[in-house]
Amino acid sequence: MNYQESLDFLFSQLPMFQNEGKSAYKTDITNTVLLLDALGNPHLNVPTKWIHVAGTNGKGSVSSSLAAILTSNGYKTGLYTSPHLIDFRERIRINGECISEEFVINFVESVRQLVLDIKPSFFEITVALAFQYFKQQQIEWGIIEVGLGGRLDSTNVIEGDLKVITSIGFDHMDLLGDQLEQIAFEKAGIIKGPSPTVIQRDIPGQALNVILNHAKSSDSDAILSIDAPFEWYQNFELKGKYQQLNISTIFTAVEVLKSMGVVIDESFIQLGISNIVKLSGLRGRWEIIQQNPTIICDTGHNEDGVRFIVDQLMTLKKTQDIIFIWGMVKDKDREKILSLLPIDSTYLVVKPQVQRGYDSNLMTQEFNKLGLKAIECQNMLGALEKATLLAQNNDSIIFIGGSTFTVADALRYFYFY
Repeated sequence: MNYQESLDFLFSQLPMFQNEGKSAYKTDITNTVLLLDALGNPHLNVPTKWIHVAGTNGKGSVSSSLAAILTSNGYKTGLYTSPHLIDFRERIRINGECISEEFVINFVESVRQLVLDIKPSFFEITVALAFQYFKQQQIEWGIIEVGLGGRLDSTNVIEGDLKVITSIGFDHMDLLGDQLEQIAFEKAGIIKGPSPTVIQRDIPGQALNVILNHAKSSDSDAILSIDAPFEWYQNFELKGKYQQLNISTIFTAVEVLKSMGVVIDESFIQLGISNIVKLSGLRGRWEIIQQNPTIICDTGHNEDGVRFIVDQLMTLKKTQDIIFIWGMVKDKDREKILSLLPIDSTYLVVKPQVQRGYDSNLMTQEFNKLGLKAIECQNMLGALEKATLLAQNNDSIIFIGGSTFTVADALRYFYFY
């Protein structure tokens, strides 16, 4: 197989959450264990140390920032995140560099029969690919972002040398529960063994208690995040307002690593946090894609994430109007999320280019029922052309969001064309 054929095998023959949603979610990690066992359990490779990151929002930013800090300090650092925006290889990086196409090809070929026998999900196979690559490359640190939840996530085969829980909010309630305490229980499932756990201090009370109790029962030292020094906030490359919470969590995690004997130099920390995108490959977090007109995109897609985004956009609206390009997937609480959007903006509605993408005509009707001025667009190109024309006439800012996949469609357009 060539690279494209390898991807086709992964995408078309295995259940994939970003396409199928709930039906692709596994309620145990049996297949992951079977697959990794057949590969010789590469995740148990010594002396690699693991940082495991869970949370409703912020886990991608926190994972990528910690990777940038460790990379800037000279450690060979692996980073596993999901989903990808443009290229599948974004999910698996070492010191910011994507896994090679050749390794993906060889891995898929080597596990093809195993996959046909075990029938793991797309995510399970991707996790195994990451661990195999990290072992082959002999990384010193591996930072692993949970895909969904924590307790039953495929990444939960590791026992993190450091665990981080970033936030608890409402998302994927059909899988994780509709109470914050239930969601917290699932996220806390990554806490296994006595290694320390850093917890974002702003988690609501009862949910926080669930995590603290889980840490106590696992003999894990639970450390609530603390404010970072001023220069952290000043130098942090990611400018979304919601990053204020993430910065304190990242700072606390670094302080805990230092207490564990990890050599981390302050000057290289500042280098890391001011070059997160370059050193980790992170995209789509309050990312300014273009100037004149200004186009901003952000992957925030649940109630808490959208609330932070709208709050920050309203500070810009004092000087310029906002034109939204907006698309969502089918299994989100759209009414609650749409009710957070400003009523006096213009919305160009698109369907994200994944199977779970919600029909743009139906969403336009939902916008209009809420009194939001919405115009259906057939695709991202059409939305961008219309938004650019409107922005030039009205000196407006264009914001692209509603779903990770809407942002991916936009970045793919700018990347390829």
